[in-house]
Amino acid sequence: MSALCLILGNKNYSSWSLRPWLVMKHLGLDFDEIIVPLLQGNFKEELLTHSPSGKVPVLKVDGQEIWDSLAICEYLNEEYPNANLWPIDKSARAHARCISYEMHSGFFNIRNDMPMNMRRARGNFQASPICQAEIDRVLAIWTDCRENYGQNGPFLFGDFSIADAMFAPVVSRFETYDIAVEGAAKAYMETILNMAHLKEWREAGAVEEWVMDVAEV
Repeated sequence: MSALCLILGNKNYSSWSLRPWLVMKHLGLDFDEIIVPLLQGNFKEELLTHSPSGKVPVLKVDGQEIWDSLAICEYLNEEYPNANLWPIDKSARAHARCISYEMHSGFFNIRNDMPMNMRRARGNFQASPICQAEIDRVLAIWTDCRENYGQNGPFLFGDFSIADAMFAPVVSRFETYDIAVEGAAKAYMETILNMAHLKEWREAGAVEEWVMDVAEV
């Protein structure tokens, strides 16, 4: 058994679980996974045995539970400071945190109207005006970061960072729902979609048998 254990939801649906999983894979960590299928059976009771929040993801390490995607990512940043999970430059680092926290606390219409579902057939989606406004904001974030901070690599701040992990599920959503994307934002999406670790996650989600009706829109 590994000293690290990540409690996850269904890989096909759980966008919050994907975020720290990508960071841990990027770090090359050896960790165990426990999948608790969301909205299946007594999932809530099972999750409460892992975390007081009753939500995924949860990182178990040295007898401690760390819940919430961003909290796990920040813990990993402190544990592995030489990995530069946030940009080295102070200004870029502040900007990366701003957009990551904005992602963490906002974009409710994207989440509600475009639930992550990697098995969903592409297209056949019409965004409401308020959802489209959030889509436009995400595209503006990606374009701004690529133009102002991405000179040294293909990610938002050049090298892979927590910010990319925070937006990876949105990239998946935009691909699934066939959102029109151009220019720097489109190139960024292709970078994320071509990541080996994201492909690994999506392939695992594609063969899961669990179904969440609320995400089958």
